[in-house]
Amino acid sequence: MRLEPLRRRDIARCVEIEQILFPGDDPWSSRAFHSELDAGNFYLAARPDEGDELLGYAGLAVVGRRRGEYEATVHTIGVAPEYQGKGIGKTLLRALLERADEFEAPVFLEVRTDNTTALALYESHGFERLGIRKRYYQPSGADAYTMVRPARARDEVAG
Repeated sequence: MRLEPLRRRDIARCVEIEQILFPGDDPWSSRAFHSELDAGNFYLAARPDEGDELLGYAGLAVVGRRRGEYEATVHTIGVAPEYQGKGIGKTLLRALLERADEFEAPVFLEVRTDNTTALALYESHGFERLGIRKRYYQPSGADAYTMVRPARARDEVAG
């Protein structure tokens, strides 16, 4: 598998995957993905070693003006159902965290409280639960945990 920048021509497939993964909530639209790319946020595509198929995608926003003030937020991670359980989500998350580490930024995210697979992944990468957002996901009304991984310098992660 290889990671590369998400391309605009990938957006239609991202939307398809969103609709499969989040049927009871408001999956991201084509417009949402275009807005993220227009804003210059860090988005990756996971592809097979051979071929151009989109296996998964992930996005991170970093805000701040100088070291010590940066914050990063994981906006999305999605893996096509037929490719889940193969380490793609973990690889995408690690790449997002490496990017955040370039800025020595803490990383925030929201995750459904009932998504045990994602919770285990995030906790295994140093995320801690900060609190709960009631009825965060719409229209289902599902709750979300807000999680954070403290800032790390690149050399802290190398070990």
